Amino acid sequence: MTFTALIAEDPAPAAAAKDGAGAPFWANPLFMIAIFGLFFLVVMLPAQRRAKREAKKMMDNLKPGAKIITSSGIVGSIVKIKDSGDEVVIRTEETKLCVLKSTITRVVSEETPEIKS
Repeated sequence: MTFTALIAEDPAPAAAAKDGAGAPFWANPLFMIAIFGLFFLVVMLPAQRRAKREAKKMMDNLKPGAKIITSSGIVGSIVKIKDSGDEVVIRTEETKLCVLKSTITRVVSEETPEIKS
């Protein structure tokens, strides 16, 4: 038997191509990239925008007396907001610290207790 005879006797690849038994459409890499892009636009992008908007709103509403937590885990109360607008003086149990507004991650309470300067 010769090589050309073996090729002539193998009808499997031609039959598979006619029947459409190849890879399904969702296995196409371009389809997967398109689905990921759609997921990013519909789910991830609005969530990032919402988080930025909420953080900006929290920074704008900071007032003396509010109890806060910084990104490094320091818990304290705001004593004053400096004139430059990007620094805040907070009071912990025994010390006063000057921190940037951007390090404040959460406002625990909006109470305004008596503040000792």
